[in-house]
Amino acid sequence: MNVRYFICGLIVFFLFWGIYPLWGGSPGSDPKTRRPAMSEDIRKSIIAGSWYPGRPETLRSQIHGFLKAADPGHLTGELIALIVPHAGYVYSGEVAAHAYKLLINRSISQVVIVAPSHRYPFRGASIDQKTGYETPLGIIPVDRALGQAIAAKSSIFSYAPAGHAQEHALEIQLPFLQETLQNFSVVPIIQGSQDPETCEEMAQALAKALKGKKVLLIASTDLSHFHPYGQANSLDKKILDRVAAFDEKGLMGDLTQDKVEACGGGPMVTVMKTAKLLAADQAKVLKYANSGDVTGDRSGVVGYMAAAMLKSGLEKELRK
Repeated sequence: MNVRYFICGLIVFFLFWGIYPLWGGSPGSDPKTRRPAMSEDIRKSIIAGSWYPGRPETLRSQIHGFLKAADPGHLTGELIALIVPHAGYVYSGEVAAHAYKLLINRSISQVVIVAPSHRYPFRGASIDQKTGYETPLGIIPVDRALGQAIAAKSSIFSYAPAGHAQEHALEIQLPFLQETLQNFSVVPIIQGSQDPETCEEMAQALAKALKGKKVLLIASTDLSHFHPYGQANSLDKKILDRVAAFDEKGLMGDLTQDKVEACGGGPMVTVMKTAKLLAADQAKVLKYANSGDVTGDRSGVVGYMAAAMLKSGLEKELRK
């Protein structure tokens, strides 16, 4: 399964890299950026100007347009985790906005992002050791202390620099975070192996390290790839149903048996399991669409989903 999705990821990367340069430009100077890049330890953007706009004002305008149109509905409880897509903004930005809109006016200062490795195969998972990630909107600090605390909980975590260097699935989440949160740091995790054992080990370690902390978890994934529109909807509905039922075990089984497709299936299962261990007790699918809904070409589409996992606080109320 991992090999197939890795190859699929390569196809997606090079296909989208070719068709996304719609805006041009590069990360520019802007008075609202936090600070200029001052160190080689800063991870520079590899997709600004292609997968999302390279000009700060254009990028902000696009994100705010997506957020204004998004309607995730009224959710109650403590937000523990999100599942978001990672295609170019013109394709999946509208879907992603349904998740990111939930962050507005929430007090969140630490974010752990788990994304798949599309271009570099490796075992386990890698926590980036850069000091910051740069986008056209500024530099986001990497929470190295929290990253080290997570890595200390399991040998499943290592540092594979090549896994981070050209990976788009994590970076593409950052501008949305910059426009919906205030001051925050990130722990960038690239998951190389997507087998059940890796997902379980990661989830247990993450839960131990994050227990008692107010940290947002994010899983980055797209769903089925390049099937006709109707077949894609049918395949993706199985994932939507598993997520809505908060059934990460059933989802892992479906992925393992090739009943469904998700290039970030491992991160999705890992984050769902971690959220449960952190007392999340409800999940909601916020939005689903595929590339055919944007382009009108339904011959071979890619599916996108936004979802949230929350802790209702019911258990605490019952103890009173």
